[in-house]
Amino acid sequence: MDFVQNFPFMSILISLFAGPLSSVLSGKWAKRLNLAVISVIGIMSAIVLAYVIGSGHEYIYTMGHFPAPWGNEIRVGILEAAMALFFCIIMLLCVIGGVLEREQEIEETKQNLYYIMVNLLLCSLLALIYTNDLFTAYVFVEINTISACGLIMIRQTGRTFEAATRYMIMSLLGSGLLLLGICFLYSLTGHLLMSNIKEQVAHIHAAGEYHVPLLVSICLISVGIAIKSALYPFHTWLPDAYGYSTLSSASILSSLVSKGYIFLLVKIFYRVIGFDIIRESKVINVLFVFGVAGMIMGSINAIKENDIRRMIAYSSVAQIGYIYMGFGLGTTSGMIASIYHIVSHAATKSLLFTAASGITDASAKSKNFFDLTGAGYRNKLAGVAFTVGSLSMVGFPMFSGFISKLLFAQAAVENKHKILITMIALAISVILNAVYFMKTVIRIYTPEKKEVIQDKGFEDVLVWEQPLKSVALICFIVLNLFLGLSSEPVINLIEQGLKMFA
Repeated sequence: MDFVQNFPFMSILISLFAGPLSSVLSGKWAKRLNLAVISVIGIMSAIVLAYVIGSGHEYIYTMGHFPAPWGNEIRVGILEAAMALFFCIIMLLCVIGGVLEREQEIEETKQNLYYIMVNLLLCSLLALIYTNDLFTAYVFVEINTISACGLIMIRQTGRTFEAATRYMIMSLLGSGLLLLGICFLYSLTGHLLMSNIKEQVAHIHAAGEYHVPLLVSICLISVGIAIKSALYPFHTWLPDAYGYSTLSSASILSSLVSKGYIFLLVKIFYRVIGFDIIRESKVINVLFVFGVAGMIMGSINAIKENDIRRMIAYSSVAQIGYIYMGFGLGTTSGMIASIYHIVSHAATKSLLFTAASGITDASAKSKNFFDLTGAGYRNKLAGVAFTVGSLSMVGFPMFSGFISKLLFAQAAVENKHKILITMIALAISVILNAVYFMKTVIRIYTPEKKEVIQDKGFEDVLVWEQPLKSVALICFIVLNLFLGLSSEPVINLIEQGLKMFA
């Protein structure tokens, strides 16, 4: 076995042990440790990706060298390594971009606790990406949930306690349904390793046995993960969680946490049940309906908001709807479009939250829509970054959001029964996105009177006054342009990864 094959397991262990280690460090050293851990794991993930691409096939890492069904396994392919690398990049930029806000909003004695949660969150995301064991996935789903809840409530205000409580209630409901679905599968197959379950499910399906229990299991797992990933109408926890938490928490939650759950659902569809059986079960039709509803209703709710952070949060509901709509098309092209949108949305949403923070910094910390007038002039880099993110969300050419919408439209052509609904939903969603994002861009570039600026205490924010946030914004802009202008290599990686999945 090549040494590089140990890197995925080592990545999980490094982030896992970095959590408890941060508890005995000061906030400053915990931050340094966290940045070092994310950077090292990102480098290791890049090496693993290069290795898997070079070898042309996935590999299985058996932990403890015990074979199935007693041992636990990690399964590494192109899609897993690419997603691990991407998650590390986004998390690193989110943590860097939110340093100033964390120091202002979190008590100094509790800042190291924040980095415990970030390290455990990274550990759980890596485990969800790599694990080949369904129950291990459930365990790390719960670690992910608890860590995300800690990130929300670390500010210790009334609104964050309320948001964290609501998030925990909805997440535990989703976790319970997921666990029930796993129990049904275990009772049907007698296995917990994904590859072994798939063999037994294929045998059961071919024999025509246990059709109803298998369908119930698929439904429970799909609904459970849909609740945890905030698919409409299970999104009620999301606006407060994103709107009142710290900047880096909102960026990480919107970009990575829900995407980790969705990636697990993709693995279950392909590696546990089999996509052909999923398609025959008609569950994807239900996901399609709720996905389309989320695309429209999320945008309508965003239009009603006067708080820029909550507006961006409701936009996430619409974007999650895109992903599930792609699943609902029931085609490989639809799945590729959805996975690409996971990447696109993660890069764009973290950009928008970071840029919105810069805009509010130039508006006396006010998140109210009317106080943001002229903020693009008072913080030029944040204004440009928010404009880039907004154009991407609308689907303007050159940016990653355009490629996503193009892929969804192409995928819809392959499904003659859903093409009309998909095209109409895409058109309506684009118009609604333009309404609330472009009106915000117009607002931040509408000059404000000098008397009003002085009365409200608004001040200009220069690039060098917030160096880390500026670096994060520039990197996010470059990443968005890369995904929009050089999307073909990314799409090819997704296609190769899905082939390995199947």
